[in-house]
Amino acid sequence: MLKRLMITSVLVALFATGCASAVPTARPKDKLVLAIQPTLAATEMLEKAKPLEQFLEQKLPDVDVEIYVPLSQAGVIESLRFGHAHIAFMGAWPAQLAVDLAGADLALAEVRQVIVDDKPVEATSYYSYWVVSPTSPLKSLSELKGKRACFPSPISTSGYVAPMGRLLELGLLAKPEKGEADPKTYFADVRFGGGYSQCWEALKANQVDVSVIAGDVPEKLYNEVIANTRTLDKQGPIPSHAVLVSKELKEPLRARAIDALLALNAPAQRDLMRGFISSIFVGFQKSNAEIHLSKLKTYLSQSGLAFNERVGK
Repeated sequence: MLKRLMITSVLVALFATGCASAVPTARPKDKLVLAIQPTLAATEMLEKAKPLEQFLEQKLPDVDVEIYVPLSQAGVIESLRFGHAHIAFMGAWPAQLAVDLAGADLALAEVRQVIVDDKPVEATSYYSYWVVSPTSPLKSLSELKGKRACFPSPISTSGYVAPMGRLLELGLLAKPEKGEADPKTYFADVRFGGGYSQCWEALKANQVDVSVIAGDVPEKLYNEVIANTRTLDKQGPIPSHAVLVSKELKEPLRARAIDALLALNAPAQRDLMRGFISSIFVGFQKSNAEIHLSKLKTYLSQSGLAFNERVGK
């Protein structure tokens, strides 16, 4: 009897072990972290990002998608460099730095609703324009020496980097042997207004002689400026925002993540991006740094400008 009980116990144990091994264990989800260039308070951006996060998790059901908002644009670059973020949405200048400093790959260029020479278009690039008052005697950039200029920001690609590059192209500014090109060697007064609308107000008030407007600003502002100024010159093409991918993101998740982002090209999904990243978003287009950032790289090489998240005064 005892022998029979022992055999029965062994069989029960073996059966239980077999059943346990037959039950598949849940595979832990892969994690995909997206860093967003900060434009608002992090808490506000994260709240607005929830629909995008949910959309991507629907496209990648076996992946835990997390959206991360660093405190600065430099923080986005560092997060790509050290693998804390796998993908980042970035402006053109930070994107170039992410390629140079973090070894990141530019995978997608943003297609945007922009204005090129007064015509609305959907493109991955645009132009910015030097403008003066309609009554100004100034006819060209070569006549701006000793005048007063307003730029929106010292870290603006379209409002500062490209205009400086244009002055260098024309030989109006000397290429620095070291350090940055200094607009104060050409203009009598240089101010950073804090935005295109602020520079427009300064021009209207005759506080400056020339300013810059870009084709990616809200259409209402662009039309108001162009209708009430005279254009001296333009520069570009200026690259739109881009999607950067960390070298730490490996296949097949890399390709799957890119495909999920390309699904945002559907018109019904555009508001997911427009709500908090880019109000003029149309879609994404596959690209690379050599194609998308080539003109910017030339401007940066000419001017020696260094990215510094300082507040312009």
